[in-house]
Amino acid sequence: MPLQLVTPPALEPVTLADAKAHLKVDATDDDALIGTLITAARARAEWHTGRALIAQSWILWLDAFPCDGVAEIPLPPLVGVDNVTLYDWQNADIAVDPANYLVDTVSRPGRVVFSCAFVPPANLRRRNAVAVAFDAGYGSAASDVPADIREAILEIVADLYVNRGDGPDGEPLAAQALLAPYRVFKL
Repeated sequence: MPLQLVTPPALEPVTLADAKAHLKVDATDDDALIGTLITAARARAEWHTGRALIAQSWILWLDAFPCDGVAEIPLPPLVGVDNVTLYDWQNADIAVDPANYLVDTVSRPGRVVFSCAFVPPANLRRRNAVAVAFDAGYGSAASDVPADIREAILEIVADLYVNRGDGPDGEPLAAQALLAPYRVFKL
């Protein structure tokens, strides 16, 4: 179930000014470094939680049509599905009519539920036969991301800034505690 990033977040959930205030840094000498650390911290928070934070577009590739007719979208919160495309053994693409599936944005993770009446072609290719293009994230503004996730990102930035590679592996305990309620678990 590979994921392909199509459109990355347009901004970060934490601004440079927020991070500098958190770090108590007034000078501009480390602005580029701090900006890089913000991006790294957001990526770590996304990895730790299994969520997309700021609006972004992805393609979920499935090797086969789901036998139960349900495809889970692994990056909550799911905003919507742009399209579902099937690929036959000759690599011809077959667009699935949106009337043949329901997009469930309420469930975590979100899902695409195909109609019982929809029968996929039998001649789908063996790898990456189904492509689900979707949008995920809390929104397109930093303020759309829950405050405790933004605080966790600031804690990670502070740890990365202070230790600069010499600290312990993993997120600081404060960041882990803030991110814990947002982790996505598979049962």
